[in-house]
Amino acid sequence: MRQEPERWAVYTGVVAVILWIVGVLVIESGTTPEDGASDTELLAHYQEDANTILAGSWIFMLGCLAFLWFAIVLRDRLAAAEGGSRMFTNLAFLGAVTTGAFLLLTAGPEIAAAIQEDDLSPAAAAAMATMGDAFFVAAELAAILLMIGVGFVALRSGLFPKAWAWFSFFLAVVLVIGPIGWAALIFGLPLWVLGTTFFLSRRGAASAADPVTPQRV
Repeated sequence: MRQEPERWAVYTGVVAVILWIVGVLVIESGTTPEDGASDTELLAHYQEDANTILAGSWIFMLGCLAFLWFAIVLRDRLAAAEGGSRMFTNLAFLGAVTTGAFLLLTAGPEIAAAIQEDDLSPAAAAAMATMGDAFFVAAELAAILLMIGVGFVALRSGLFPKAWAWFSFFLAVVLVIGPIGWAALIFGLPLWVLGTTFFLSRRGAASAADPVTPQRV
């Protein structure tokens, strides 16, 4: 039987999603610059909403830490289900860790700008406002590995329903498509984390000592 901390660790996925949502809501509670805002307007945003940006970004980053913890739980369950070389387990874990790390970094420029708001120039404010986009795109691409890895393990074992495998593959395809990939990361990933947590919690009695028997596709 799983020890108490390990049994509850699966819900770090839910914690991650909650913190992500709360963090974004806190940030959005301030004055959000419109698309095409001037450098001066962006600087004013950082100066007027520094505390809101810091609080919301900090909460969002805590959500990323919870997601990384969830990645460890997911790796253990995938490894027990896949067996063998565990190639797809390792692929999924690599994708989850890099996705979480890049999501952490997306908030970095905003935090830096909020901390240095008194010494920030309009040009620097504009640079900080767009720097996070690069990390966001990197997280978007890294999540493809997570979805492919989990999808193949789901097809080859009874850990997740096969429909969840195809949903994971669908998200991977959307993530590849640049113009719409952002939607899969912003909306698809949190939904996927919640669904995966649900399936893992239903198999709470399963452990590495009692693995899911791999199936041939």
